[in-house]
Amino acid sequence: MNIGVPREIHRHENRVGLTPFGVSRLVKQGHSVFVERQAGEAAHFTDRDFEAAGARTVYTTEEVYKRSEIVCRVGALSKEELDLPRPGSTICAFQHLAVAPRETVRRLMEMKLTLVGYELIRDARGDKPVLWPMSDMAGQMAVHIAAHYLQTAQGGRGILMGNVPGVPPPTVVILGAGAVGHAAARQAYAIGAHVIVLDIDVEKLQGLHRELAGHVVTSLPVAGRLSDYTAIADVLIGGVLIPGDRAPFLVTEEMVKNMKKGSVILDVSIDQGGCIETSRPTSIDRPTFVEHGVIHYCVPNMTANIPRTASRALATVALSYVVDMANKGVDQALRDDEGLAAGVLLWRGELVNEAAGKAQEIPATPLARLLGEEGAP
Repeated sequence: MNIGVPREIHRHENRVGLTPFGVSRLVKQGHSVFVERQAGEAAHFTDRDFEAAGARTVYTTEEVYKRSEIVCRVGALSKEELDLPRPGSTICAFQHLAVAPRETVRRLMEMKLTLVGYELIRDARGDKPVLWPMSDMAGQMAVHIAAHYLQTAQGGRGILMGNVPGVPPPTVVILGAGAVGHAAARQAYAIGAHVIVLDIDVEKLQGLHRELAGHVVTSLPVAGRLSDYTAIADVLIGGVLIPGDRAPFLVTEEMVKNMKKGSVILDVSIDQGGCIETSRPTSIDRPTFVEHGVIHYCVPNMTANIPRTASRALATVALSYVVDMANKGVDQALRDDEGLAAGVLLWRGELVNEAAGKAQEIPATPLARLLGEEGAP
């Protein structure tokens, strides 16, 4: 099978959809991999590295898409790229279709594309194995970024993200005890912050409580309690995820108004619309804005700033699914692996994810039914 790796064109998207290691695995199993020139340059993977792994370098984005049955990307197709894929091909990426413009979704459907959303693939335990490392890295980064913006020179409260004898530590409030929240709580606790984590899932809170020996405060996010916690936060990290759907607004604008001046919000849920009412997407070169005296950091692709680590982590966890689709064919791989099938948003132009369909107001058809009909005599 032909697999393509285009150069990402989203602003400041420095990651790459496959590494030379991933290319090598696919080539050794008899597949052809076409990598666009300089696709991995920002992550310090050279064209020579890819060629040594067995890839064929191509010199236009159009050629990558027209020659490929499966395309491995990082981010979703941009408006400028919608006409590039081969009709009927499969695009693997972090899709976030629920918050995509409706005209984009309609065009993807017209192209009869199959979209595999890395953020939705699940394993036998129900975990998200491809999303997890990206979320874990984002959670760790959030604490380091918050420490930077708490400094006076950045407009912050002039607080050290740490613990000094005789001085109360900063309060870090984290929304969500999933991969982002878990990593952020672990990192913030390790450097001495006072950490409060809120989640509706008691089991996740119990797991975090056990891991950190009760040294973080865990709580359910009931409305009155949430406003009390945001009011005392020096740092507020949003890490809420509803698979396939838009993130809910948990923190209202009124709560933000009542936060301390110079405090910092990091809305890591912004790639799914954000969980804080005052959030709006920012970029790596202009990562923050100030609303009601509170610094907001809302970069959707924050791990693009650590592209070598992020690209290697993505290739490590996504590769087995790509290999499976290449070896068996996409449809058979989906029939054989319910977890991979859970990652499908569009199948040959049919919207199959119920949450994304609800968000886009487009009826969804269950994938199992479509695969069954396709395989019927």
